[in-house]
Amino acid sequence: MKQDIDLRKFERIIDSWRMRVKDANDRKTYDEVFDRQTLMIIYKLFTDGVFDILDFPISTGKEGNVFRAVTSDGDLLAVKIYRITNAGFKDLADYVLGDPRFRNAPKRFPGILYVWAKKELANLEKFQKIGIRVPSPVTLNKNVLVMEYIGTKESPARTLREYDMEDPGEMAEWMLGVIRTAYGKGRIVHGDLSEYNVLITDEGPVVIDVAQAVLLEHWRAQELLERDVSNVSRYFKKFGVRINVKEELKRIRSGEFDSDQDT
Repeated sequence: MKQDIDLRKFERIIDSWRMRVKDANDRKTYDEVFDRQTLMIIYKLFTDGVFDILDFPISTGKEGNVFRAVTSDGDLLAVKIYRITNAGFKDLADYVLGDPRFRNAPKRFPGILYVWAKKELANLEKFQKIGIRVPSPVTLNKNVLVMEYIGTKESPARTLREYDMEDPGEMAEWMLGVIRTAYGKGRIVHGDLSEYNVLITDEGPVVIDVAQAVLLEHWRAQELLERDVSNVSRYFKKFGVRINVKEELKRIRSGEFDSDQDT
């Protein structure tokens, strides 16, 4: 009898989500993301009191979607759902299997996707520990990661790409500082740092999307370090900021920069 009651409640909750869908694009996003297993995980997060409302999608990535959620106290959270059906994201194994923290990770979906989510959680905690601002993680259940919402009640925070910078040189130095601190103090490389993965807030920039970040022991760490520095150089060149990528990489690898700088 209890199972029947739970299932009826579950169906009512799903119906309430559908009422909050804003348009046809949101409906398409929900249909792509919410397989039955993911729905049951969301349901458990509801019943555990993690949040009361699952709102509209606020961003879409190649491996998952981020939704806004509301707690019983009216606080906002971000809920990142890694798509179970996303077997097309073939790079997962490259980032996961070379990580000494996940030596026994499965190589196939959906197991490797669950490890990918664990990896993002571990990386968020590591970046926080070394003083780089990232969304604070709240909880993880398989392919659903709940974390701090970055933005206001009116709208999520803008990415750096959408932001009109007053001082591009200062922002470029901040991003290079993130790379230096991560490498020197955390022995980790973001691997996809760009104008798309930095959010701008009144309290300062926030680094996001850290699932692909790797420890220096990873076989792709140096390649990804070069990618990060090159990304910063490429983006800020259009604003007249010149960055010598080779010299910057040499200094980072030599430990010339103070890894305790403020980021």
